[in-house]
Parts: sequence; C-alpha cells; structure tokens
Amino acid sequence: MTAPAQLCRPIVVGVAPDTSKRMALAWAADEAALRQVPLHLVHAVTGPTGGYGNAAGEHVAKEALAFARTRQPQVELSSLLAEGKPAWVLQEEAQDAAMVVLGSYHLSRVQEVFSPLSVALPVMAHARCPVVVVPEPEHLTQQPWYFVVGVDGSAHSAVAVDVASQEAALHGAALRALYVRHPHRLGSPEEPATEQECRSLLSETVASRAESWPEVEVHLEVLTGHPVEELTKASVHALGLVMGTRGLGGFTGMLLGSVSQGVLHYARCPVITVPLPGRLAREHEHVPAAH
Repeated sequence: MTAPAQLCRPIVVGVAPDTSKRMALAWAADEAALRQVPLHLVHAVTGPTGGYGNAAGEHVAKEALAFARTRQPQVELSSLLAEGKPAWVLQEEAQDAAMVVLGSYHLSRVQEVFSPLSVALPVMAHARCPVVVVPEPEHLTQQPWYFVVGVDGSAHSAVAVDVASQEAALHGAALRALYVRHPHRLGSPEEPATEQECRSLLSETVASRAESWPEVEVHLEVLTGHPVEELTKASVHALGLVMGTRGLGGFTGMLLGSVSQGVLHYARCPVITVPLPGRLAREHEHVPAAH
C-alpha cells in the first residue's frame, strides 16, 4: 500500500531561467509520477527578489509549474522562489529530498567550475541524496530499456547498485553492471588484476544487492579502457547511468570523483550520482513498485 503523498520525501528539481530548457523538469515530473511522490520546483535568483528580479523569477516559476502540471497532472506540486546562489539554495532543499534533479547543457570544464550559474558539481558533491543531471537536448533510448551502473568493488559502488536496481525495477528495465579496468602497461611493477578476478569482484558486489529486485535482468560486463570513456559509450542509449561520487581504483578522485566529473561532461543520458555510504538519504522509503 502506498503511503500518502504528504508523508513522502519529494523530488526536488532546479528550474533553469531559460524556459526553453525543460528536459530536467520533464524527467523529474515523470519520475515523481512513477514513484507517486510530490515534486518541489526550486528557482533561485542571485540578486534581490524585489522589483524586476522578482517579476522575472515569478514568471519563470509560473511557467515551470504550468509545464509540470500539464506534463503530469496527478503529481502534487509545490514551488520555491529563493534569493541566493542556486547551488546553496538547492543544497538546503536537498536535505529533505528523495533526489535532486538538475539540467546540464554540456558546459566546458572551466565553465562548469567557474560559471555562477553552474550548480551541478557543488550539489553533487554535498547532497545527502542521489543527484540526477539530465542533459539537453533529449537523447534517444534503446529498447529493451536498460540502466548502466559503474562498479569498482567499493562500498560506495555497492550503494550505487542499490539505486540502479531500484530505478531499473521502477522503469521495467534491465541493468548493465560494468567494471572498467585499465589496460596492462608493459613493465609495470604492479601485477594487474585478471579479467576473471574483476568479474568475480563485480559478481560479488552485484549479487548481494540485486536480490531485492529479482525482476530486474542483470548483465555483468568487464571492460578494458578508461572508465569515463567506457561508461560514456556504454550509456549512449541508456535510460540512465548510475555511479558513486567517488570510489576505488579507476574511480579514485577528489571530493567529487574525477570519473563522475568526466561522465557528467560527456554523457548524453541522465547521470545519477549517489552520495557516500552513511550520507545517503532514505530515498527508498515509500517508493511503490512499478506495475
């Protein structure tokens, strides 16, 4: 039995000032309808909300609400027009969210880091719930539908498998679990893991997590190459790519892993990043199974 909508953690979506950019809002509305949870629209303006800034912000928020209501009339909607940097506002709203959904316009690495309008990286790095970055324009999916999840054997990637399995179950999709290992370099003093060892690690990580979603068809794949390149290629026609914000081996990075950052710039499907174990919000609560 599904819990009342008011008891569910909402999906929070960042509303872009450009009213022609609607892929993130559409994705969030569809996901809220599928999960039967509320959708909370957030638009932040960096200047005072009075005068022209307030009028422009209200127009953006009103247009976004109308779009979401038309897209999914049954979803409970709420909105917030806030003054402040978008990343700060969204980080605050993310505290009680099931997930945060943002748009991406494939900025360069310099633009992504320094643009005042960029919110993806800081929100992904600090949110306690999964963060979804949905690219513009819409990408083409391929049937049978599938999600891709990156696995490296860490506890962090194991939690990513949980989230990926849930998404696959909700959407009636398969799951491709990938372990990407770097090619052996001749003369390297370190003995590289064999493909069989990688496959065993991948199988052990996925098997124990996927038991909760027996309806999901799981495919295990060990690939050789650079994680960003291989994960991006594998997810070209996927419904989404799920990964931790950092991990072990080829997934090692800074606060927000280098692989996560790289995939964010090159992926053409929604990228779902999962926070470190222990910080993950209880987004699994009150999530109905797909029928």
